[in-house]
Amino acid sequence: MKILTVLMALMAGATVAKAETLQTAIFAGGCFWCVESDFDKVEGVVETVSGYTGGTLQNATYRNHGQHREAVKITFDADVVSYEQLLYVFWRTVDATDAGGQFCDRGHSYLTGIFALNDTQAAAARASKAALRGRLGAPIVTEVFAAGDFWDAENYHQNYYQKNANRYDYYRSGCGRDARVAALWGDEAPFANSH
Repeated sequence: MKILTVLMALMAGATVAKAETLQTAIFAGGCFWCVESDFDKVEGVVETVSGYTGGTLQNATYRNHGQHREAVKITFDADVVSYEQLLYVFWRTVDATDAGGQFCDRGHSYLTGIFALNDTQAAAARASKAALRGRLGAPIVTEVFAAGDFWDAENYHQNYYQKNANRYDYYRSGCGRDARVAALWGDEAPFANSH
């Protein structure tokens, strides 16, 4: 009985320690299906949730999202991958020079953005953006914001790339996302040739 109690205490301690290393990042990178797909491939990412953020509308939905952007809330294990490493991946999976949307998706809801959850994330995001100045041949228009409300997208949007693989692959290819990212980043584009 004593051994079982000790084992349960140790397991509970391990769970608490693990929970302490979990952090959250929020990125808007155009179509949230694609952002989710890309970040699910990053070692240390525990969960991705598609949703809407950056606007003032309460309970945003796909049909009624006001000035929100499609975004992804990423839960990651900071012992495995750092926020700075996630920023590195983010920049290399979007066109940060596009002020009108992303790839074939046009309009405000598809604009890029980094939604920092604290001052440390905001400073890291600004530093990563500054480090890219002059790299892409055009000004970087992606903005860094303080995170606000995040509204989870409808269930059919979650893990869309897995549930509707053929449709997703056709969409991603037809939208030109990977081709544009590869043109911008070349060998630094981590997923441009994996779809």
